[in-house]
Amino acid sequence: MNRFAYRTTGLLIKALSGLSRARIRLHDQHLVPADGSLIFVVNHFTRLETILLPYFLDRVTGRPVWSLADGNLFKGALGTYLDQVGAVSTEDPDRDRLIVRSLITGEASWVIYPEGRMVKSKKIVEKGRYMISYGEGKHPPHTGAATLALRTEFYRQRLIRLMESNPVEAHGLADRLAIKDLAPVLGGSTHIVPVNLTYYPIRAKENLLSTLAQRMREGIPERVMEELMTEGTMLLSGVDVDLRFGPPIPIRQCLSCRIISRDIASPHDFGFDDSIPARKRLRREAVKIMQTYMDAIYRLTTVNHDHLFAGILQAMPYRRIRPADLRRKVFLVAQRCVGSDGTHFHHSLETEQFHLLTDDRYGKYREFIGMARAKGVVSEAGGLLITDRAKLLSPLDLHRARVENPIQVMANEIEPLQPIQHCLRRVAWQPSWYTRRQVAASLMARAENDFQADYRQFHIPGESKDPSVGRPFLMRGRSRKLGVLLVHGYMAAPLEVRGLAEYLGRLGYWVYAPRIKGHGTAPEDLAQRSYGEWCQSVDEGYAVISSMCRRVVAGGFSNGAGLILDLAARVGTLAGVIAVSPPLRLQDFSSRFAPAVDIWNRFLDRFHGDGVKKEFVENHPENPHINYVRNPVAGVRELERLMDRVEEQLPHISAPALVIQAARDPVVDPKGARRIFDLLGSADKSYILSNSERHGILLGEGAERIYRAVGDFLGHLAD
Repeated sequence: MNRFAYRTTGLLIKALSGLSRARIRLHDQHLVPADGSLIFVVNHFTRLETILLPYFLDRVTGRPVWSLADGNLFKGALGTYLDQVGAVSTEDPDRDRLIVRSLITGEASWVIYPEGRMVKSKKIVEKGRYMISYGEGKHPPHTGAATLALRTEFYRQRLIRLMESNPVEAHGLADRLAIKDLAPVLGGSTHIVPVNLTYYPIRAKENLLSTLAQRMREGIPERVMEELMTEGTMLLSGVDVDLRFGPPIPIRQCLSCRIISRDIASPHDFGFDDSIPARKRLRREAVKIMQTYMDAIYRLTTVNHDHLFAGILQAMPYRRIRPADLRRKVFLVAQRCVGSDGTHFHHSLETEQFHLLTDDRYGKYREFIGMARAKGVVSEAGGLLITDRAKLLSPLDLHRARVENPIQVMANEIEPLQPIQHCLRRVAWQPSWYTRRQVAASLMARAENDFQADYRQFHIPGESKDPSVGRPFLMRGRSRKLGVLLVHGYMAAPLEVRGLAEYLGRLGYWVYAPRIKGHGTAPEDLAQRSYGEWCQSVDEGYAVISSMCRRVVAGGFSNGAGLILDLAARVGTLAGVIAVSPPLRLQDFSSRFAPAVDIWNRFLDRFHGDGVKKEFVENHPENPHINYVRNPVAGVRELERLMDRVEEQLPHISAPALVIQAARDPVVDPKGARRIFDLLGSADKSYILSNSERHGILLGEGAERIYRAVGDFLGHLAD
């Protein structure tokens, strides 16, 4: 092997990385043994792995990593290059001897693909067994990696025994294997290291590479074009590559049976390819090891959103599906499975998944359904998804699968993951009403648990209110046609909107009032929260009520009004919006100094200054039984950030809207509320100016008039 050429591979990979938008993440590389003989067994999905993988494994192990490659690749310039950088053809007659010698001496580690070829369809399980399909038929995964590992450790143990009983014969065997120094050989051990490569997202389409190839040469084989479209798009458009290592499989213990031990200690001389009595037993051990590393490789699959959408779509027993039901089912699977059963998940599934139930802000559903629609797997009619069951379940063309039906490829990839499969099937088969009930129940239970945990952590005796003040609540109505989400204000709690909720409940509406993070506990809790966490609380509340009712109206008071306006700008399906005293501008003169005070506090924190921090200002609320009596400066700053964001979004809101404002509000500038009304993009909108000099117009004198106005607005929407 040309070591200069091998090292030059790193330069090539760096050059490719400069052109590529692929993001490669290595996981659990600490599991790779620091020394000894290592064979990496890896799933095989793209041509890229043959070139790129040895380089990254070299970085992990600090030693050369060679690989077996398809004999068809060893032609022309590519064949010369592969030969120089340590790739060995599967058709090389001396390959086994070379591999065993380099492993036993520690000269190199090896990459072997047990599937024996690229599995573009990712279909590797048939009737509960591993089975690889190809043009000429089917075969189980190869045992070659296991056999080579067994032979490596067999000869290591034989050398150790012979050094004790017959040193001359030991050195003779070492000479035949071209081993110059026995010291590292005798102290080493052999391991097989399972490795999984998962790509996300998989999108095959025309790209720069496929276009250039077509222009430079006519009649490019269809198989090559498929690879350029798939792998070129992955490189150029951006793909996450999760390279995950599993626990190493020790081989020495597989040689402990009596018949193998006799051959290891045999005084008879035998050559590398000679038949020995233990050959059949070694083959049986190789099959067992193969099953072990195949299980390990696919347990390391990094499950992503595409896997879950594809798995649910394939497992659902009916053709007509509501988009919201599909999203809820994926949300449930993600909620139940992430972090359990040892399954590995893409980093985007390890964060909150409320976006699946609200605005799909990361495009997980939109991109998947767009691809499914483009491939003819689904169509849309009357607001429903119509699935083509034949395309979801029919056999795939081995070389066109990634282009023609990536949905089935994604579903196939997680087929070996039984915990995921059981969860997918249970959720896919349950009726939509039951899914909605489960989503709502789990989210309400979570909201209650979060409140109790925050209350215990931040509770201040004599200052924190009774838990009943801050607890989120549900008001049950008579009809599920229209539900209401009610959001309380800044430094307040759900009790602030309970009077309005009870009034609406008497009218027959279902009402859910979430607790906004940082509220209902103590000011120190609020001081730690960002407006993004407030928005997440509203998203969670919307997910609850939208799972209970067909249509949802979102209403909020003060800062809660700002939060529901933010929700309305992101979720285009709201039936209406009610903003009571929305805070685009504040009257309180001290709030103008909040940004500067907040910056001063952050400066002291960062540089460990000795100056006096002003973290809270005194608050004199209209409703001291609900509101905090200390206002965190950091919270005011987050409130202003929210208002800045909402002002930009107002023209994008199209839902019918009602804005209510007190004429002489001492906290919120009525001019700001009027500006909100003017900027709203809603064609159907109303503005009510209440003749009041209080901010908290949802409680106390005059509150009934506000309730009636809200009730009339909802009645108008329900008609």
